[in-house]
Amino acid sequence: MEFNLYMIGRLLLASLLGGLIGLEREIHGRPAGFRTHLLVSLGSCLFVVASIEFYRLYGNFSGVGPLGVDPGRVAAQVVTGIGFLGAGAILREGSSIRGLTTAACLWIAAAIGLSCGAGLYTVSLAVTAISLITLLCLKRVESVLKRDSYYSVKVWSDDMRGLSDRIEQVLKAGGLEILDVNVEKDIDSARMYFEFDVKFSTRGAKGAIVESLVSVDGVRKVRLD
Repeated sequence: MEFNLYMIGRLLLASLLGGLIGLEREIHGRPAGFRTHLLVSLGSCLFVVASIEFYRLYGNFSGVGPLGVDPGRVAAQVVTGIGFLGAGAILREGSSIRGLTTAACLWIAAAIGLSCGAGLYTVSLAVTAISLITLLCLKRVESVLKRDSYYSVKVWSDDMRGLSDRIEQVLKAGGLEILDVNVEKDIDSARMYFEFDVKFSTRGAKGAIVESLVSVDGVRKVRLD
């Protein structure tokens, strides 16, 4: 009964702490939310509890007995397995990537579960508190920081002399730093295709850049990813 009580206590604590992190993700509308984080933390805790109990019953580090058990081996495999789960939370949309924070939260939830399973209650509580502060408070700090943004500007146009230079002038006037340029020319249709990799270090509107490019004589279509 004593072992059952401490096992249940660790599992409940892991569920609570993992659920708190998942609740923040749920509020922000992320696919991996409350239930996912709770289950990840609970499952990780169970793996450690089961490993410890299995070692208590059958463990032997001396190498003399017929069975040698390493209680940390299962926990190591949990860390590997959670990587696949986190990869499923990461999505690429155009040139932007979403889900990195959610993947990190899943990783943290697993770590908290492992820590609870090992009986490191203070560490588990501290990591949960730090994680929640990071998710809830530091996002406001990020919003006021000046950050560089990277875009791909795609322009379809008529085949006109000097058009590339005029497009580059518009981009530079809009505060964009041109990092790379790719050009394609269709001789049959007399059309040109430009792709500019740019860095945007100001908070100007992207729509204004598109409008400026469309107003250039010969430009037929503009896309900003």
